[in-house]
Amino acid sequence: MRTMVVWVPDWPALVQLADHVEAARGGAAEPSDALAVLEKGVVLACTPAARAQGVRRGMRRRDAQSRCPDLVVSDHRPEADAKAFEQVVTTLEELSPGVAPLRPGLCALTVPDRYYGGEPEAVAVMAEALVGLGVWDVRFGIADGVFVAELAARQAPAQDSVIVAAGGNVDFLRDLPVEVLEVPDPAGTSAPGLDLVTVLRRLGIRRVGEFAALAGSDVLARFGAHGALLHRWARGEEVRQISRRTPPAELTASVAFEPPLERADAVVFSARQTVEDFVRRLDRAGLVCATLRIEVDAEVAGESRVSSRLWRHPRWFGSGDVLDRLRWQLSADPPGGPVAAVRCVPVEVEPLGEHAESLFGGGPDDQVERSVARVQALVGPEGVRSVGVQGGRGPSDRRLSAAWGERAVVQRPLDRPWPGSVPAPAPATVFAEPAPAQVVGAEGMPVSVSGRGGLSGRPARFRAGADLAWQPVAAWAGPWPVDEHWWDEASARRVARFQVVGVDGSAWLMVVENGRWWTEARYD
Repeated sequence: MRTMVVWVPDWPALVQLADHVEAARGGAAEPSDALAVLEKGVVLACTPAARAQGVRRGMRRRDAQSRCPDLVVSDHRPEADAKAFEQVVTTLEELSPGVAPLRPGLCALTVPDRYYGGEPEAVAVMAEALVGLGVWDVRFGIADGVFVAELAARQAPAQDSVIVAAGGNVDFLRDLPVEVLEVPDPAGTSAPGLDLVTVLRRLGIRRVGEFAALAGSDVLARFGAHGALLHRWARGEEVRQISRRTPPAELTASVAFEPPLERADAVVFSARQTVEDFVRRLDRAGLVCATLRIEVDAEVAGESRVSSRLWRHPRWFGSGDVLDRLRWQLSADPPGGPVAAVRCVPVEVEPLGEHAESLFGGGPDDQVERSVARVQALVGPEGVRSVGVQGGRGPSDRRLSAAWGERAVVQRPLDRPWPGSVPAPAPATVFAEPAPAQVVGAEGMPVSVSGRGGLSGRPARFRAGADLAWQPVAAWAGPWPVDEHWWDEASARRVARFQVVGVDGSAWLMVVENGRWWTEARYD
C-alpha cells in the first residue's frame, strides 16, 4: 500500500515561536525569530533563523547561545505540540480520511492518488491547504511503507515531495548512510547498552545496503529483536500498518436567535432545548464535559461583539449546570446589546466510565449543590468559593480557591518537594497582605537571622500587628529559611519563617526578610 508521510521540520520550535511572538507583541518588545527548544539541556528543535547562525539539534545550551547570542531558549512542552498539531491533522482529514499521527509534526496517511489524479497532484492539494493554515515549511514523502516514506520526506524541499517509485524501496535505501537507522527501541528489545549504528560503523558498514546484505539470523543474534526489525526495514520490508485515528465527533452546540433577544432570562429559556441536546449528544458518545467555554454573540452599535468565558466543573456539566453558567455569564458580563447567538464549546471531555459513581456513591451531595446554587443565584457565582491546598512554601502560595462548582486549577503540585516549607498543621487564616510585626529578645534588641540561618538571640517578646499589644513568647519554632529564585536578581527572595505562640494562647506564622518582621497567617 502506498503511504504518504507529512513532515513539518522543527515543529516544537515553530509552536513556541508563535507563542513568543505573541507575548513580545503584547509587551511592545521586538520578537526574536531565533528560538530553540531544549529537552534536558540539549537542543531538541530550533527555528530556521537559529539554524542559519549555526544552532543544531543535539547541542548543549551554552554552545547554542555562543553561536547565536540573541537565541531565545524554551523548555519542551509536548502537550502544546500535540494540541497545535491537532489542527494540521484535522485539515488533512478533510482532504483524505484515515490520518495516523505518528508524533507532533509527523503523520502518515494512505495516498489518495485516484481522487486527485495522481500522487504529485495529491501532494499539491495538501501543501496548498497547509500553507493556507500558516504552515509554510511542510514536506512530503511517498513510498511503499511508513519508514521509507518518512526518509523520503526528510529529503524533500519545502512545500514539495520526494516520491519513491512502487517497488523501489531497496534502490532508495541502498546508498543512504546507516545513521538513518537511529530509531529508538520503545519496547526495550535491543541488547543492553548497544548502539546499533556505532557497532555497524566499527564493523566497516557505512551504507544501509551493506547492512541489508547481512544474514537475518546473524542480525537477530547480535542486535536483538529491534535490530532484526531495522534489518527488515533496510531490506525494504514494511511491517507496520497505519493506525488511523477516528476523527472526534462534532460536539459543539450553537443556537441563533432571530430576532436577537435582549433579556437574559429569555436567552436562557430559548437555549434550553439546545443545551439539553448538547448534553444528550455527549452522553451518546460516552463522554462527559468537565471544562466548557460559553460564547455569546451580541449586536452592539450595529457591530457583532463576541464574549466568552471558560467554566470548569468538579465532576461534569449537566444541562442545568450549563444553563446556570450561561445565566451567570450574562449577569457578570452583560453583552451590551441584544444576543444573536450562543455557543457551547466543550474544551475538556472525558470518558463517562471514569466518572461513574461507586457502589456507595461519591462526590458532593446533590442537595448541597442545589442549596449552594440558590445562594450563587443571589450573590453571584464568585460569592461562594471552595478552598483547598496546593504546593508551595508560604501560606499564600499554598492557597487554592475557586468559585463553587468550578474545578480549581492547581499551579503548584502538592506532591513535589518544597524545601523550606512550614510543617503541618497549616494556618487557618492567611492574611491577604502581611502585617508589620516586631520580635525582640530578652534585652529588647530585634531578633535577626543570618545568611546561614543563625539567630541573633532567642525571641522573648513580640507584637503580631501594629495595632496589637506586646506580649511574651510562650513557645516558638524555626527558622525555616527559604532562598527562592537566587538565579534571578529581580525576583530573588531570601526569608525565614517562624511559628510563634503568645502567652494568651494565640499562634502566628511570622516571616523575617531583610531584618523586618511580618505576620503572614494565624493559627485558629
